[in-house]
Formats: sequence, C-alpha cells, structure tokens
Amino acid sequence: MAEAAGVTGAAVSGPVDADTWFAGLPGVVVAAGALITDPGGRVLLVKPNYRELWSIPGGICESGEPPHVGCHREVAEEIGLDIAPGRLLAIDWSQPYGTDARPIMHLIFDGGQVDDGGDIVLQEAELDGFRFTALDELAAHLPPFGLARITGALDAASSGLTVYVPHPMAGPQIAG
Repeated sequence: MAEAAGVTGAAVSGPVDADTWFAGLPGVVVAAGALITDPGGRVLLVKPNYRELWSIPGGICESGEPPHVGCHREVAEEIGLDIAPGRLLAIDWSQPYGTDARPIMHLIFDGGQVDDGGDIVLQEAELDGFRFTALDELAAHLPPFGLARITGALDAASSGLTVYVPHPMAGPQIAG
C-alpha cells in the first residue's frame, strides 16, 4: 500500500492521481525583492503602512509566478520603476509567524543603482515612504529576519556568489 504524500494515515492502494498527490504537498510562500542602491552604496528601503519596520521593494509572488517576474512586478507596483531584476543574490527561508504558519522563501535579486530616487512613485495604498539607508543604519530600520536577508544579499553582491540565509527554527536542526 502507498501513502499519499502529506495525507496523514491515509492509506491508498494503487497509484494516486496527480491532483490528490499535489494537493497533499506542503505549502511554501514565495516572495521576491530587489536590492537597489544609490551610487554611494546606500540601500533603498520602503516603509509599508501595515507594519512598523521597513523592507526592500518586493513582495509575495502570485500563484505560479516565477520569482524574477514577481520581483519585477512588485518593484513596478510599489515604487513605479521598471527595473529588470539582475542576478539572484540571496535565498532566505524563514517562519516569521511561527511553526504553525507556512514558511516563506525570499529571493533577493540585484536591482542595480538609482541616482537619487527622483523617479520613484510610491504606491500610496501600501507604502508610507522610502529612504536610502547607510549600511550602518540598516539595523535600526529592519526586523532581524530582514536585516539578515539584506546583509546576505549585500555580501553576495560584493562576492559575486549567491548566498542561502536560513533562519533558526523550532525543532530538530541539522548540525553543521
């Protein structure tokens, strides 16, 4: 007897149809953002009106939307810039809402440089403002998950590598 993936204790005989198998898989939220800097190396942050701290431009990908496409769409929606995402800088895995909530995979792409923000048009329905932030000021504006994600992306931008930034989770850990 085969066990249907993700369906606890549901023994099935024979093959499981694709829809049943797929519906039983665990879910992960996919989000994508752009690391955009000014010529001085300061990071562009946006202030969502629905949370206390800041973030980089980006957001949740639509169902079936590739992360680089979601990044492009979110940047255009949030700050009005038509920026083609560059290379993938960082991948981040977290469960910011606890272990009972779906985890989130954040993919951070290189968004390049913008001069002074003069072309930025904020999506006022979601954002209260934007700022270019010096690296030594990021911790004052970002939540811990966001700070680790952005720091990892900055390291990747300077090293030429892509980094994985897993966050601690409750339960068993892999010894490393």
